[in-house]
Amino acid sequence: MPTRLQPCFAPDEIEARSFAIIDAEAGDPKPFTGRLWHVARRLVHTCADFDILPDLVLDDAGVDAGIAAIRAGASIFTDTEMARCGMVARRFAPFGCTVESLISLPGVAERARSTGSTRSAAAVALAGERLGGAIVAIGNAPTAVLSLLDHLDRGGPAPALVVGMPVGFVNAAESKELLLERCPVPHIVLRGRKGGSTLAAATVNALAILAAE
Repeated sequence: MPTRLQPCFAPDEIEARSFAIIDAEAGDPKPFTGRLWHVARRLVHTCADFDILPDLVLDDAGVDAGIAAIRAGASIFTDTEMARCGMVARRFAPFGCTVESLISLPGVAERARSTGSTRSAAAVALAGERLGGAIVAIGNAPTAVLSLLDHLDRGGPAPALVVGMPVGFVNAAESKELLLERCPVPHIVLRGRKGGSTLAAATVNALAILAAE
């Protein structure tokens, strides 16, 4: 552990130094290479936790799908306002992508009450047709994952990419295993209990950086 604070740096230098530390401490060989490491490294940078790497399900199909969707101006849906706020707007604006929080859609609370479901599950159901071709980033609610799988099972329009990273002790890990088993579209998933809105947002931000290259 450092015994004293390091000198203050400009934001870009802080980020560069952080990535250099991650590269060094991750060791060799890295668990991912190329564009996949670009995404994985940003997730480690977000949570300062190398232990997520063995549980990160990340492949070229998911990265390619995310990049293509962003370049095509796809809608991006999150399950929380926190995740929406975590998306860096200036990275998506050049492509014409919109970023919306599903939980903020009109009628969500009413549908949740009438169906006895959570607001997250109701929000996914309400989005319905709009999910087709979109990026859906879930970082909080396992019920949003389950609602999305039900939507796909019923033949609903499929997203271009699903980012599945709900966090918690109740059904978070289980919902992600179901996502891996049943999701017919490209996906990026963090297995186990860890996850969160910040990691879901960081994943999509990383894809936007790659899309701009």
